Amino acid sequence: MSAPLTVEAVTIRPVVPTDLPEIVALQIRAFGPGRFARSAYRVREGVAPISPLCLAAIAGKRLIASIRFTEVTVGATKSAVLLGPLAVDPRYSGFGHGRNLVAEGLANAQEAGMRLSILVGNQDYYDRFGFLRVPSGQVWLPGPADPGRILAAELSAGALEDYHGLIRAL
Repeated sequence: MSAPLTVEAVTIRPVVPTDLPEIVALQIRAFGPGRFARSAYRVREGVAPISPLCLAAIAGKRLIASIRFTEVTVGATKSAVLLGPLAVDPRYSGFGHGRNLVAEGLANAQEAGMRLSILVGNQDYYDRFGFLRVPSGQVWLPGPADPGRILAAELSAGALEDYHGLIRAL
């Protein structure tokens, strides 16, 4: 097995349908079979697995990381995306590939007119991108989720105050 490549040798591009088998395999390695029980997966049920905002990190011909963005409504308010899952091949972990995907993905979402990005995750990792805990009870998912792990990043100043209610995919 060869050593991982450096960040400079990796390109980020939009996900294409032929990437799906590699992305699924990567997510299985990263999250295991229990990943479907998570509430964020409930939001994405029945939605196409690729949106124009999904990205892949490619080293040579190998997909080493991916990030999914799903357009959602929060209550009746549109122009939001659900970030996740973000998956990085463990052999390429620690080189900034996940950070690069998140940063580029959020910039693309903002450029596409999205005002808010929401995720369920670890604030210690995502706070570098401007994600903060959503006030308890302001937004919720269609299933159990630790309110302390529901995070949002405003892609438009003051946007979070406009979003209240259930997160649903468009």
